Amino acid sequence: MTKLAYLAGRGVIAVAGADRVGFLNGLVSNDVAKVAAGQAVWAAMLTPQGRYFSDFFMFHDEERLLLDAPRTAVPEILKKLNRYKLRAAVTLTDVSEMFHAYAAWEGAPPPVPITAPDPRLREAGFRLLSEVALVPNAAPDEYDAHRHWLGLPDGPPDLEADKTLLLEAGFDELNGVDWQKGCYMGQELTARTKYRGLVKRRLVPVQCSDTIKTGALVMADGAEVGDVRSFSGRMGLAMLRVDALQKSLSADRAVVTPKLPGWLVIPA
Repeated sequence: MTKLAYLAGRGVIAVAGADRVGFLNGLVSNDVAKVAAGQAVWAAMLTPQGRYFSDFFMFHDEERLLLDAPRTAVPEILKKLNRYKLRAAVTLTDVSEMFHAYAAWEGAPPPVPITAPDPRLREAGFRLLSEVALVPNAAPDEYDAHRHWLGLPDGPPDLEADKTLLLEAGFDELNGVDWQKGCYMGQELTARTKYRGLVKRRLVPVQCSDTIKTGALVMADGAEVGDVRSFSGRMGLAMLRVDALQKSLSADRAVVTPKLPGWLVIPA
């Protein structure tokens, strides 16, 4: 049976106007032109220095683009978008109270018009935006456990504003970056990181021998090698140094074991 979880921590921004695609394309890591009915795109906005600012799923709704983003980030995203709007024919509106965000997996999604496969990974299931409240049959922590097993980030605290690099967080392998599109804010560092092989940390799924706290430091040979970003049950995501992935790891006296998913590429 399909599992459906309500994602209360998500908000929605509507981007309308004739210049909406070109406007966003100059600001985000993915190709906005690929957004279509039944096809979502995952992208990030970066700081001018190329660090993570926020990420969101982009949907198509007739004459609008709908950005499914962390609700707490919506005001700052709007502020940043308005700052760069200048004379572009674009209107930006917080429509978080009009839409409910859901995730569906392990089966077909309910018949909601704004539905698309999760663009990051087929096994993730579907993302939905509904103007009508649906009846979920899975708790939010069940969805967290699902995404943790797959290694999928969900904004902060998995991703740190002004610190995280996109390639540390799997945006390359998870279809969050288009390398053929035109320039966008922060592109230079992202490209340099990829082509010079400068990724020294990765956000990876970890399994622990006991429950640990988010933010716990991960240790190896008496030295700090990373930290736990989010956790559900005994599975979570941790940002770890690549050179420590094969070492014996611990956090809060629990044994930490990386469970690298098949999509994640670690250079030899």
